[in-house]
Amino acid sequence: MLVLVTGINGQLGYDVVKELTAKGHEAVGVDRAQLDITDEAAVSSYVQNLKPEAIIHCAAYTNVDAAETDKEGAYKVNALGTKYLAEAAKVEDAKMVYVSTDYVFDGNGTEPYEVDHPTSPLGVYGETKLDGEIILQDTLEKYFIVRTAWVYGINGNNFVKTMLKLAQDRNELGVVYDQVGSPTYTVDLAKFLVELVVSEKYGLYHASNEGICSWHEFAVEIFKQAKLDIKVNPLTSEEFPRPAARPKYSVLSKKKIVENGFTPMRDWKEALKDYLKELS
Repeated sequence: MLVLVTGINGQLGYDVVKELTAKGHEAVGVDRAQLDITDEAAVSSYVQNLKPEAIIHCAAYTNVDAAETDKEGAYKVNALGTKYLAEAAKVEDAKMVYVSTDYVFDGNGTEPYEVDHPTSPLGVYGETKLDGEIILQDTLEKYFIVRTAWVYGINGNNFVKTMLKLAQDRNELGVVYDQVGSPTYTVDLAKFLVELVVSEKYGLYHASNEGICSWHEFAVEIFKQAKLDIKVNPLTSEEFPRPAARPKYSVLSKKKIVENGFTPMRDWKEALKDYLKELS
């Protein structure tokens, strides 16, 4: 299968291209330099020339805090970019996978969010990602929307890298304990996306590694596995203010993965172990 992958220099796009290639598919990865997804004519012409059978759309405006003051920029990438790709996919009768986020929910839940749970984003990033979801559903019939959370991979910046970097010059730090979710290793998420795209089980999915932790517990586990003696102090969200509000509860129900016969993702601690190996 010939698959176009956006955001190849991002955390997820990089691993998706690797996984597609490993599974014998032809993957064409693009980043902003090769294709500006906010340019409708450029997207249309690129997709028309390539004629992919599927598009896995990993590119996104993911700077949650910057989005609060750059709504137009976030909307252009997350909503309009998705629209132009979906329209181009429709012309070629290609399937499309759109990677979305736990930020479409307000985080006031106490039970894992099902795929049909009402959405209610807290900020611009979540709003514009939700706009992308809605546009895709209105444009295509052959679509997959995959909401994920707390992503980390070999490319780009993430929480694990930040923790390891901070540990280089301090032996104590503070991390919020009142936000919980499930960390997601891009290698595992990429495997699921590739399994999904070759199927015809269209619709909305939630995907993350198994298990639940707070950011504080995640940090403690990172240092434990990396054999670093760092004291991690629990902070409240109020003690660590950010421009954009974060959902307090980001746990996604992966019921639909199992119901549709796909391979469930492994426990987050096991995934972290492999990631730390990959980093070293």
